[in-house]
Amino acid sequence: MSSLNGVVDTGAEHIRRWLGVLRDDLLTARVDPMPPSMWLRWLPHGVVWIVAVVLTIVGAVQLNDQGGLDLGYSMLLGVGQGCAAVLALRRPVPALWLSLGATLAVAVLTRRMLMAGQIDGFAWPWTAWAVVAHLLVLLLVALRVPTRVSVEALFLTGLFTYALQGLWGAWNYAPTGQVTVALSAVVVVLGIALRGRREARAELEQQTTLTAEERARRTLLEERSRIARELHDVVAHHMSVISIQAQVAPHLVRNPPDELRENLAGIRQNAVEALTELRRVLDVLRSEHPAPGERAHAPQPTLGRLEALVENTRAAGLTVTTEVTGARRPLPPGVELSAYRIVQEALSNVLRHAPGATAHVTLAYGPRALRVEVVNTAPTREAPPSAGAGHGLLGMRERAVMLGGTLTAGPWSGRGYRVAARLPVSAPSATDPLPQDGAA
Repeated sequence: MSSLNGVVDTGAEHIRRWLGVLRDDLLTARVDPMPPSMWLRWLPHGVVWIVAVVLTIVGAVQLNDQGGLDLGYSMLLGVGQGCAAVLALRRPVPALWLSLGATLAVAVLTRRMLMAGQIDGFAWPWTAWAVVAHLLVLLLVALRVPTRVSVEALFLTGLFTYALQGLWGAWNYAPTGQVTVALSAVVVVLGIALRGRREARAELEQQTTLTAEERARRTLLEERSRIARELHDVVAHHMSVISIQAQVAPHLVRNPPDELRENLAGIRQNAVEALTELRRVLDVLRSEHPAPGERAHAPQPTLGRLEALVENTRAAGLTVTTEVTGARRPLPPGVELSAYRIVQEALSNVLRHAPGATAHVTLAYGPRALRVEVVNTAPTREAPPSAGAGHGLLGMRERAVMLGGTLTAGPWSGRGYRVAARLPVSAPSATDPLPQDGAA
């Protein structure tokens, strides 16, 4: 007996849960507006309004002429069915109930005329215009609400039609229930398919955006890793010099005090430990499978090799001119390395994306910063498809920001292009005024 009670309780709980789902799905007035079309903007909304007006007029005329109803009742019922189609643009579930309610009112009024023999062969319980309006409502419902609610709306339409035509019935009428239910099923399936296609397209666009962002993030991290590997030699050189100077310094002083020896020994020890840690970091940053021809300890280029870079670029078919202004002098190795790489990447971009163009490289030495500028003219022919990732500007910008500088890139002189970087030659202090744009 207890097990039977448990089964009854479980069944009652499932029924309550199912009724709660139906109440939430079908007894709601929430707003589910139709979004504007991507290409046609508000044209579909305008079409729905036009169809609603036509259905209102045609429905009122049909009820008045063929249904034998008064013009006032005919207009009221026609407006109700037309308003259901318009309401479905924002509140699809209430529009469904309005459409069924208007159809029920038409069926009740015309059934009285059929039973009295005042009309004969009238389409019942769905008139032709009511079928079109309800199909439009079901389509808008299926486009906006979850699939479960669309199926519930179809089931409700079938149950409503069966109750009127199958259980209640009338005399001397043309039955339209079977055709209405069949067409409703087709429209709901079509709406569910279109909604699924739209959701799949939106999800694909979102995934494409996330993939592009992830690719850009990965490229940025790879560029930062490359920059760190290149700067390892620069930092290691300075640390090696500090270690050697700390080791030699006691021999340059006659009878150096013990405190000086201890301090210099501590400096050398710290430098050696820093070199060890730098090598460990480099081992982490270095790719597991280096590119062919990549050397682990190749000397990093400086601006002294700029002419060789320009000559190699000219040999590749690009006309390049150079200009140096200001007093040329040795700069911090990190600045020279970054300036070289910026020029190298900018010239590579000209070769890839501007065939037939000419390039001009300018180095402007200032007291506090080095300005690097690479401009090119418009290409003379179409650029072939590039197999690169298209993130060269990310690397150049990272190098400039790393040194506390700036980099701008954009169109120049028509179809040309300009890359300009400002690289401080020393770390700015807190009391230094902010540099003005373009100041070297």
